[in-house]
Amino acid sequence: QVQLVESGGGLVQAGGSLKLSCAASGLTFSSYAMGWFRQAPGQERGFVAAISRGGSSTYYVDSVKGRFTISRDNAKNTVYLQMNTLIPEDTAVYYCAAKWSAVLPTSGYTHWGHGTQVTVSS
Repeated sequence: QVQLVESGGGLVQAGGSLKLSCAASGLTFSSYAMGWFRQAPGQERGFVAAISRGGSSTYYVDSVKGRFTISRDNAKNTVYLQMNTLIPEDTAVYYCAAKWSAVLPTSGYTHWGHGTQVTVSS
């Protein structure tokens, strides 16, 4: 049974930083591309960032480029999202997701975590 468990969310002031973690189990982690998504109140869940199986390739939505960094540690079965220079518009529930893929997907993820709340105050 695949499990993805996010942690690291919380309340932070604008301009601050948070680092999210997602611990995976029940899958061959190094065979899966990993992604982060977010859903703000009243909005659909949207893509934030993705990282390839080995971690050599990453991709970001334009709104977070230069502020967020996705990384992974295949020895720990964990993917991270370092979020810097946070703005109130980053407030959302953040989800990690996994997809068995050799490329860098922005959609079609098959396994999802339950999410962690990030709130950025102005």
